Amino acid sequence: MSDTVSDVMGDAVGDAVGDATELFTTMGLDAVKAAMAAKLLSALILALVSLIIIKIITRILYNIFEKTRFERGMKDFLLSASKVCLWFIAATMVATTLGVDAASLVAVLSVAGLALSLSIQGIMTNLFSGITLLATRPFLAGDFVEINNVSGTVSTIGLFYTVITTVDNKRISIPNNEISSSKVINYTHEPQRRIELFFGASYDASTQQVKDALMEAINAEGRILSDPAPFVGLHAYKDSCIDYVLRVWCKSEDYWPVYYALNESVRECFDHHGVEMTYNHLNVHMVNN
Repeated sequence: MSDTVSDVMGDAVGDAVGDATELFTTMGLDAVKAAMAAKLLSALILALVSLIIIKIITRILYNIFEKTRFERGMKDFLLSASKVCLWFIAATMVATTLGVDAASLVAVLSVAGLALSLSIQGIMTNLFSGITLLATRPFLAGDFVEINNVSGTVSTIGLFYTVITTVDNKRISIPNNEISSSKVINYTHEPQRRIELFFGASYDASTQQVKDALMEAINAEGRILSDPAPFVGLHAYKDSCIDYVLRVWCKSEDYWPVYYALNESVRECFDHHGVEMTYNHLNVHMVNN
């Protein structure tokens, strides 16, 4: 197939150069100058036509990529890669028109590309890691993630770096090759999250008394989901208190507001139900002989 296309292109270029040569010869130029002028003119016309065609194809590809669900970084990469391929084909055709052997040109460009890739190996590693992230989509722009002990909201996913904005408004750029080889925790990928809190109550308070206080705090918070249902239970017996666990579900974007609201509400409900929140202490009994 490629040989057929190459033969057709070669025949078309040969015919164009031949016609131009004949035109310049009739204008009084000798055969050598006429052939050179014909090649230059044909190459110039081919370059202009290629420029127009590339712009049209690029616009079509841009409209196609905009309709996909790819990340912006992936769209930019595909568009840039398409432009490089189109310009490579155009350059090969122009070089062929000027009389340069296409096979030799491809060989020279391949060697140059290999040398360049070796000299920028680190950059290429980040590039391919970026492509992997954009293709596998472990997180999206706007997700809250934790990578290499760095937590924050993903601002941009580039081909070389991923930018994360922390909760205290720091912008941290992490190389993509580090992300692809690290554990990534995505806190907002799912629409719902579970909140799990533990509270220590005095041994003097009955189990039902503590559970009633915790359920009162849950019912007072309207952002808690009813499905899955909230859960309250006795978790463990400690030296100075009994630990109770509270588990509720909420929307991912409501996680921290509900988290802090529950902590505040539970203390008030414990006071209302007469439940003492104990702390670690040591009782010493003195015995008189």
